[in-house]
Amino acid sequence: MAKSNNIYDPAIIREKAKKNYSIYKTFFRSIKKNQLKNLDDTIHYIHEEVFEDIDCLSCANCCRSLGPRISDRDIEKIASALRIKPRDVVDKYLKIDEDGDYVFKSMPCPFICDDNYCSIYNDRPKACREYPHTDRKKFFQIYNLTIKNSETCPAIQKILDRLMKEL
Repeated sequence: MAKSNNIYDPAIIREKAKKNYSIYKTFFRSIKKNQLKNLDDTIHYIHEEVFEDIDCLSCANCCRSLGPRISDRDIEKIASALRIKPRDVVDKYLKIDEDGDYVFKSMPCPFICDDNYCSIYNDRPKACREYPHTDRKKFFQIYNLTIKNSETCPAIQKILDRLMKEL
């Protein structure tokens, strides 16, 4: 398959997200209160179906471009996985961002391997474990984040496209 046709190509993902930004925004603004009751169930069902077809290991755009918030608990787990002290994790891999949160010093993630596997997968940060957040409760509260993340994740684009058809 040619690179320009690849659904995992970051440039294609960004282009589609930019094209659909106002469509997604308008859609969420149009959701009525009575539809909110069904939103979580609907998006969770769609999430499960989409991730049956999406291969995150073929993509890993999130790992290459998004800097997750790293909690103190995440630092402890990473330190344990690497068999180093938490302070060493902070010194070697992290910085404090403009919001006062720990994030990786640079992207792509220092733990992503050439084959897109995560070298600390079982101990990865909570934000990584929960990404792309389309299966969380009270999804409506994070729809703006989801629209922003559609610039990175082809699964989100598929989920939002299906959601707009089903609601």
